[in-house]
This record gives sequence, C-alpha cells and structure tokens, in this order.
Amino acid sequence: MDNPELIFIGGGGEGYEEPQSLILKYANRHGLIAGATGTGKTVTLQILAESFSAAGVPVVLSDVKGDLSGIAKSGSPDFKLHDAFMSRAEKIKFDTYDYDKFPVTFWDLFGEQGHPVRTTVSEMGPLLLSRLMELSEAQEGVMNIAFHVADEQGLALLDLKDLRAMLIWLGENADEVSLEYGNVGKNSIGAIQRRLLVLENQGADSFFGEPALDLNDMISTTQGGQGRINILAADKLMQSPRLYATFLLWMLSELFEMLPEVGDPDKPKLVFFFDEAHLLFDDAPKALLDKVEQVARLIRSKGVGVYFVSQNPADVPDDILGQLGNRMQHALRAFTPKDQKALKLAAATFRENPAFSTREAITDMGVGEALVSTLEKKGMPSIVQRTLIRPPSSQLGPITKDERAAVIANSPVAGIYEAEVDRESAFEKLRKRAEEAAEEAERLEREAEEAEAREEAEAERKREFQKARRYDGASSRSTKRKRSSRRDSVGTTFAKSFARQLGTKAGQTLIRGVLGSLFKGR
Repeated sequence: MDNPELIFIGGGGEGYEEPQSLILKYANRHGLIAGATGTGKTVTLQILAESFSAAGVPVVLSDVKGDLSGIAKSGSPDFKLHDAFMSRAEKIKFDTYDYDKFPVTFWDLFGEQGHPVRTTVSEMGPLLLSRLMELSEAQEGVMNIAFHVADEQGLALLDLKDLRAMLIWLGENADEVSLEYGNVGKNSIGAIQRRLLVLENQGADSFFGEPALDLNDMISTTQGGQGRINILAADKLMQSPRLYATFLLWMLSELFEMLPEVGDPDKPKLVFFFDEAHLLFDDAPKALLDKVEQVARLIRSKGVGVYFVSQNPADVPDDILGQLGNRMQHALRAFTPKDQKALKLAAATFRENPAFSTREAITDMGVGEALVSTLEKKGMPSIVQRTLIRPPSSQLGPITKDERAAVIANSPVAGIYEAEVDRESAFEKLRKRAEEAAEEAERLEREAEEAEAREEAEAERKREFQKARRYDGASSRSTKRKRSSRRDSVGTTFAKSFARQLGTKAGQTLIRGVLGSLFKGR
C-alpha cells in the first residue's frame, strides 16, 4: 500500500482484503465516480484527492456541497466516526492508515470563500460565451463578428462593459460590417445585451476582468513535494449552473492550450474533478459536446486526468463515457423504467466478474461501498470488484469560517488576485474617442460662430458706411438691430449633451455607440 506507483482505493474480493488500486501511470486516462445521493461519492472524491496530493500531483476540484474544505485539516480521534474508520482500515488491511492534512488553496468566483477567480472576455471566447448565454445560431454569429472586429481594431475585451461597448459599436456600424462579415441584426444585438444583463445579475461581472487567473498557480506543489489541492467554492455558483459548467470547461480548454505534450508520464501533471457533471451536458449544443469530447480525448497527452462525478453514468454522453478508463460506481436506486435502463447501462460499462452479478451489486451495495475497475498494465480495464472505500485521512466535513480564513491568509497566492485591475480596454478607448469627438464638434461649432460673427460685423460696418454717404450731414436714428441670440446648432447640442453625460454609465454607453460610427476611423 506504500507503493509510490499506486493509489490505494480500498479493499475488494473475498472479505474485502484484496487491495484495489489505481496505477498512477494510467491516472490521466480519466475516470468516473457515480452513484445516488448519500452513497459515498464525496468521500471517494476526497480520498482520491488526498492520494494524488501525497503522490505529488496537483488537484482541482469543485466543492458543491461545501464539505470538502475539511481536506485542509487533519482527521481526529475525537471524531464520531473514528472507531468506524479504524475498523474499516483494519478490515481492508490498510495498515498504514493515519490522520493527516493536505495543502489546500481555496478559490471562489465571487471572492467570498477563497481567492477571486477571474478571466477576460477574450480568453473565454465567443463559443463558450454563447453557450453560457444560450444564444441562437444567429446570435452566436454576431458574437463571433464582435470578437473578430475587436481584434482588428485593437480593442481589448476584458470585462462585460467592454463587450457591451463593442456590441453597441457593432450595432451602429451594422450596415458597413454586414457587407464584409455577414448580416449583423440589431435584434440579435439587443438579445445578446439582454442576456449580458442576466449574467450581470447572476454575479458574472465579478468573474470577467483582471488580474486573470494564471493556471500555473494551480499546477503547483509544496516544498515537501505534495501536490496542492485547489478547491473551488461552488455552493453559491451552483445557483448559476451554466456559469459553473462554462467556467470549468474554460479551465480545461486553457489547460489544453497551455500545457505541452508529454505522452504517457509516470504520473499526471494535474487531476481535475468535475462534480455535478450533468450540468455540462444538459441541453448542450453539438458544437459544445464536440469540444468537450475533443478536450477529453486529447488532454490526457498533456498529462491531465479528468474525473467526472455524477449520480448516473447516463449523465455523460457515450462518446465521452467510452474514454473514462477508471471507474468507481456507488449504489444506484432503480424505481422507475428510466432508472432500470440507467442501471443496465451502468452495469454494462464494467468488465464482468464471474463471482457476482454486477447489476445486482449496484442496487444492494451499502454506503461507502463501490464497484471499482481501473486500468491495469497495457491499459486494459480490470475485472470489476466490489470494494470497501478506504477512510479519509483528513477531516470529514467542513472546517470553520475562521479556519478557512487562516488557510486563505497563508496561501502562496494571498494578495495576488484580491484587488481588481481595470486597465485601458475597449470601453475606455471608445469613451476616449467619444470625448475627443465631442470636443472637436464643439471647437468646430465655436469657430463657425466666431466666423459668422465677424461676417455680420463686417456687413454692419458696410451698411453704416453706405448710410453715411446717402444721408451725409443729416442726423439719423440708430438703425442697429438688436442681434438675436442664436441657438446652438444640432451638432453643438449633440456634442455638449454627450460631454455632460460622460461621467455617467448610461452616457458612456451611448457615446461609445453613436460616436463610434461617426469617428470609427480615428
């Protein structure tokens, strides 16, 4: 069980005394942890995260229920399940079992229960944003055009106000842009803007911005060689399931882009646990499913293992399910015809064991028990074994708020991501164009007024001269007309109105849209 090439999962076979392990070399071949609520999936995830960390492999996982923070604290003999843990360790011959804590970094998209997590709109890209906002095909096309034109014009899209500014500019220049890139419907732009407002109301505006997350801060080890366990607070995030799913898919995509090819390493560079995996696939368009399949298929050659955690294997599409070589199936309940079909599917994914019926075992396993099949030598799946999962070494259940705060304060990334930075980007550049346009319009109008006043004065002087010649010597009444005050021209009124609104958010948005079309060449 101290073999550095293996991760001990639990005891299987007759009397649960046969060690069931995961070979580290094949840990990047992905995996599945499935089972009904309350059957022990979270504990299985916890003991795998502990074991990967102990082997020097960094881990990223989402804490959906808020109880995985206990990994940062050692288990205790005072815990109510201490005797049960010790009894199980003895039963499965886990002779080296002991309590321990592990290096944890807490993250939170909302910056409340961990270090803030941000990315830029540009890094997220039009495909994932379209998925996040549930855009139609036509609206997704407009989003792609917005990104392309922003690149051409050197307008960085960092946060949501940048994207809003770009969409307004696109709407004002729709006729010209449509000639080159295809139809840009103002109705589509309006629909996208409404979806952006929904995202803002869900808190997504705090996710888009800088400093953007450097994934190297997650792929790190301690001085002692332990892999850091990155825990993403997802209890609040789950209220926005599309944001949750899109963020995790973005992370996988970024890892795929940044990591070099490593072939088949002795152990993974990173292991990624995707809890509530069905959220990624529910109602997902084919283009997105294709991307997930592509990432899952190719990212293993980058040394990254992806483990989906869900209630049922049927939550994962067949093309992706077929790539999950390491499987831990907890009990399922089959009360309806749909449940029976899912049960049959779950049983069919395992290599049969002649000692028992896989289908029957799935329904009668107890809490903390699972059917386990992992990849053996040459990458072949092992015969499924009914397995008692080993007890965790860290605390089972959450730590206190004060304990979490202490971990965050002593984190190696403390102070790096807390303060948001708002550098010059599309919003600021388009606002600057508007300010310059307003100033230029006012200057031209002022010069026109001055020229008109000079002309009128010269005309008056000539009229007086002619009168003097016609009525030489005669006293005359003053014929000067009182000059009526002129109203500002439309251009001046337009510019001054914009200038007065520059300090307001609504005014800034309007300026970017209208003047972007008038002075787009600036």
